Amino acid sequence: MDNITEGTWESLPVKLNDNILETLREMKFTHMTPVQSACIPLFMRNKDVAAEAVTGSGKTLAFVIPIIEILLKREDKLKKMQVGALVITPTRELALQISEVFEGFLLKFPQFKQILLIGGSNPIEDVEKFKEHGANIVIATPGRLEDMFRRKADGLDLSILVKTLDVLVLDEADRLLDMGFVASLNVILAFLPKQRRTGLFSATQTQELEKLVRAGLRNPVRITVKEKGVAATATQKTPARLCNYYFICRIEEKFNNMVAFLKEHIDEKHLVFFSTCASVEYYGRALETLFKKADIRCIHGKMKNKRNKIFADFRALESGILVCTDVMARGIDIPDVNWVLQYDPPSNASAFVHRCGRTARIGNQGSALVFLLPMEESYVTFLSINQKCPLERMEPIEDVMDILPKVKAMALADRAMYDRGMRAYVSSVQAYAKHECSLIFRVKDLDFSAMAKGFALLRMPKMPELKDKSFPDFVRTDIDTDTIRYKDKAREKLRRKMLAELKERGPAPLVRRNVVRNTSWSKQKQKQDRKRKKSAKRQLGEGSDEEEDEDLKELLNDTRLLKRLKKGKISEEDFNKQMEDVPLSSTQTGSPKATDDA
Repeated sequence: MDNITEGTWESLPVKLNDNILETLREMKFTHMTPVQSACIPLFMRNKDVAAEAVTGSGKTLAFVIPIIEILLKREDKLKKMQVGALVITPTRELALQISEVFEGFLLKFPQFKQILLIGGSNPIEDVEKFKEHGANIVIATPGRLEDMFRRKADGLDLSILVKTLDVLVLDEADRLLDMGFVASLNVILAFLPKQRRTGLFSATQTQELEKLVRAGLRNPVRITVKEKGVAATATQKTPARLCNYYFICRIEEKFNNMVAFLKEHIDEKHLVFFSTCASVEYYGRALETLFKKADIRCIHGKMKNKRNKIFADFRALESGILVCTDVMARGIDIPDVNWVLQYDPPSNASAFVHRCGRTARIGNQGSALVFLLPMEESYVTFLSINQKCPLERMEPIEDVMDILPKVKAMALADRAMYDRGMRAYVSSVQAYAKHECSLIFRVKDLDFSAMAKGFALLRMPKMPELKDKSFPDFVRTDIDTDTIRYKDKAREKLRRKMLAELKERGPAPLVRRNVVRNTSWSKQKQKQDRKRKKSAKRQLGEGSDEEEDEDLKELLNDTRLLKRLKKGKISEEDFNKQMEDVPLSSTQTGSPKATDDA
């Protein structure tokens, strides 16, 4: 900790409130980090700040403390419904985390109220909560905040309440832009008063961020914080106490090696990053079965209602495994993470650094490991040059067992697991094709057959990338995959009914779309389909598991295809093709988009 601390709180050139100092002592923050000692005095002297500091350097306190100090020093004290400070952050997890930090300080300042405006909750409830309790400090994600500004019809005009705004903070500002929140930010900034203090905090500087600095800040003080002991010519972007490793293995042995590594470190706390939501769902379920006594959680951007609870639960664990996408890569502070494992290298190099930064935070030690294929080893050199992030090669892992047959058995026992595996494979191939380091990560060099073995697939999926290719090395299961049942009896009953109707109907000629079939049979079937759809929607509204909801939606889509076939709107050939192809929604690939927190 000595190499990144810089003085006590009392040594600041500005005096902090006694209650703030007492709270810092209670939180055991005895010393400041460089970003805190640089930003706090500037903010308190009414300067705009654009700060760049390595991940895990303590940026949150660098704006939480000045916000409280600035609000305390106001001549006109804030009323219940007047907003004095606004903090905008890209993800709900980070917003929750910032809210917790504020909560610790506001215990001694009951005159200030805060509110959290994030996705995953009912916006009408947020409006009512705001009206009932008021708020002087707002912590929000861009999508929800933009929505709140537009909700004047609900009896809450936020554009009026922010006229008293003193401080605006954009946390993880570069990520806000990367995730496509530019339009939302422009809408929000148009509502805010020009006379305010603004702070931009990020771990990296980008051209887009520079444009935002010029547009939103007036003569800002630029702060770039380097860790002590790092050469001036090489700006290190990862924490100084991070041990960064890479491991080379064949694609079909990747999951076996990761499981062997986790077994060796089962009593520690891990974050395991995958490139797609579908991979998180698939491999997360596999790990739950393989490590029955371990605490395993899954989180990704496609989850809406459960993310907050999953995040809070994992933070409280002493050991466990969080299987996740890049929704957990930026700014998230999870206590005592021992290892960050990157099963899939991220689509861009900066995300690699941010993933690693979930460990070794605030001067603590931690380790990170990325799994690479032999053809990807040059990525190590690329990271060292491009991101100033050197990696050390890890020796082969001992006692690696082949656990893929167990994963296959899971797919044979439950069609839901079989479906997850197919979706995970397709989404991973497509994510690989979109990698920014396309000279290193070349999708045409992938061994699709070996990759399917590594995913423990029972058969090769049908997808454009595999069209007109043969896979003699892939051994398809002898079992007819159409006979694999869903463990969920209701879902299996619906699937069986659909298959029986298709078989009973037999081949159908293609009928023109403008032909109206007004037979009593058609009307009766339409009525049954509407009833089935209504029943399914009712199930979805009862708070059932979100992943099962997605599978049920997919089954409903199959039912719609059958209906179109019966009406003659598609041919039997088109029907079979769409049924065999693995559907892939935009939410299953890559990093979470802006809609995650709308």
